[in-house]
Amino acid sequence: MPTTRITMRQIRQVLRLHLEADLSYAQVARAVGIGKGTVGKFMLLARAAGVDWGVAQTLSDAELEARLYRPAVPRSSRQLEPDYAWIHQELKRPGVTLQLLWEEYQRRHSEGGEPAYKYTSFCVKYRAWVMSLKRSMRQTHAAGERLFVDYAGQTVPVIDAASGEIRRAQIFVAVLGASNFTYACATATQTTADWVGSIIDALEFCGGVPRLIVPDQPRALIARPDRYEPTVNRLVDEFCDHYDVAVLPARPARPRDKPKVEVGVQVVERWILARLRNRRFFSLPELNAAIAELLTDLNARPFKKLPGCRASAFTALDQQALRPLPATRMPIARFKRARVNIDYHIELDGHYYSVPHRLVRTLVELRVTATTVEILSGNQRVAVHPYSARRGAHTTTAEHMPASHRAHREWTPARLIAWGERIGAATAGVVRWQMEHRPHPEQGYRACLGLQRLARQFGDARLEAACARALSIRSPTYRSVNSILAAGLDRQQVPAEPTQASLPLHDNVRGPDYYH
Repeated sequence: MPTTRITMRQIRQVLRLHLEADLSYAQVARAVGIGKGTVGKFMLLARAAGVDWGVAQTLSDAELEARLYRPAVPRSSRQLEPDYAWIHQELKRPGVTLQLLWEEYQRRHSEGGEPAYKYTSFCVKYRAWVMSLKRSMRQTHAAGERLFVDYAGQTVPVIDAASGEIRRAQIFVAVLGASNFTYACATATQTTADWVGSIIDALEFCGGVPRLIVPDQPRALIARPDRYEPTVNRLVDEFCDHYDVAVLPARPARPRDKPKVEVGVQVVERWILARLRNRRFFSLPELNAAIAELLTDLNARPFKKLPGCRASAFTALDQQALRPLPATRMPIARFKRARVNIDYHIELDGHYYSVPHRLVRTLVELRVTATTVEILSGNQRVAVHPYSARRGAHTTTAEHMPASHRAHREWTPARLIAWGERIGAATAGVVRWQMEHRPHPEQGYRACLGLQRLARQFGDARLEAACARALSIRSPTYRSVNSILAAGLDRQQVPAEPTQASLPLHDNVRGPDYYH
C-alpha cells in the first residue's frame, strides 16, 4: 500500500508529467514536491503493471492502487527462471546487451506457452544474481579486450647446483578479462626485460593479442608514474609498437583497477605454488616446466558459479576475439645513455663502437640486443654494429672517421706496393723498401704518402726516374727522392752500377754522383 504521505492524486501527477508531458524524474520531483527516488519507484511499479497515462485515466483511485500494488504471482515452474550464469557469460561477447538477451528469453518462453518476466524484472533479477558473485567478478569485460598482468607476492627457492646458493624466483601471472584464462611463469628478477619478456610469453601462450595490457605502475615498466598520465619506458613503448597494443596502467594503490589478476595471483598461489612447496628446483627451466604442467590443470578446473572452465571460456570468448600475433617475436633490448669520446667511439661492456665523428662529446642512446648495438641520436639511428664481448677491442666503421683518418687507414702495405707498381718498378722498389726496413710496416706509411704527394706535384714519370736514381745510390728514402726531384737530378742519366772491385756495396755508400 502507498505511504500516507503520498496521495493517489500525486501518483497520477507523476504518471501524467512523466508519461504525457515527457518531463524527467528530477523535473517531476520538483513539480510534485516529492523525492526523485520516489518518482522512479512509482514509474517502475507502473511499468511492471503495464499502466500508462491513458490506462490510468480510465481507472479509479482504488483500481489504480490495486494495479500498482498487486500481490506477487507465485511462480510454480523453475523453467521460467533465466539462466543467469549463461547471461553473464554472453554479456562478454561484443555487441550483446541485456535487451537482446531478454528478447531471446521472451521468444523461447512464448513459443513454449510459459509465462516470462518483463524486461524490468529480468534486469532486476539478473543484477541481484550478479551481486551474489565475488566483488572482483562484478566487472564485465569484453572478449579479447584486456590482459591483466602482475607479479605474485610469493617466490619459489631455486638452488644453484654448483654453489648451493639459493635464489628466489619471481612468479609472473597474466589473466584475460573475459574468460579468466590464466598464464604463469617464473623469472629470475623483475627487471624491465623480465616484465616484457613474460608478457610476450603470455601473448604466445594465448595465441593472440588483446587490445589493452593492464599492469600496475612498477618502475620497471613506467618511466614516470602518475595517477592520470603515466609514461611508459622505451622498451615498453617499443613493445606496444611491435604488437600493436596499448598499455593502460592501473592507478597507484588501486588494486580494484585490476581485480582479475589480483584474484589470478591468489589462484596461482593456492593451486600451483602450494602444490610445489615441497619440491626442490635447481634451475628456472625445471621450475617453469612444473608450473606449465599444473597450469593446464588450473585452466581446466570447473567454475563454481559459472558454466564451464577457464579453458572452455577462453575458446568460446577470448580466443576468437584476440588479434593475431606479429610474424616475428620482438627481441628484448636494453637501453643505455653514453657520451661519445674524442676518438668518436662509445664504450659498452668494455668494448668500443664507432659513431659518426660529428657527434664527438654529445650524448647518445644505445639500444642493445643479444646480437646488435644500435646508436640513436635524437631518436634517429646513426650507427649499428654487431654486439661484441671482446673487452678492450674496437669496432670501427670507415664512414664514421674524418676524411684524413679514413685516408690513412685505407692505405695497407699491399695497397701501397700495388700503387708503386702502377707507377713503375723503381717506385715499387722504393715503396717496398719502406715496408721491409722498418720495425713495423705502419711506420713506412707516412713516407709512402709523401711519395704520392711527389707524384701529384712532379708527375709519375719524374717520380719513377727519381726513384731509380735513389735506388742506384742506395738511398731509397723519401728524403732522397724529394732532394733528387728538387735538384732536377731525375733528368740526368742514372750513373752506372759501381763494381765490387772499385768500391764495396753498402747502403751508406752513395758515390760521388749523389753530391753533384
